[in-house]
Amino acid sequence: MTTVNLKIDEYTNRVLGVIKERFGLKDKGEALRLFAGMFGENFVEKEVKDEVVAEIIDSCNAHVKKHGLRKMSEKELDALCGIE
Repeated sequence: MTTVNLKIDEYTNRVLGVIKERFGLKDKGEALRLFAGMFGENFVEKEVKDEVVAEIIDSCNAHVKKHGLRKMSEKELDALCGIE
């Protein structure tokens, strides 16, 4: 865990106070962690498990094995997207 000394405005202080009370938290630091947990994924992705990375790599390798490294023409891409 990291210790941070923050300067926040009155509104932010009130918001953290309301979150603290509503969820029965011990302090505003816990409120900030809860807030980050609720909305953090909009800005930063959570860590990916090694199994997920291995699955994606296997999927990509299977695709390359099946289709090779051929490129799609702009005409094929337009047809795929429904653009004429």
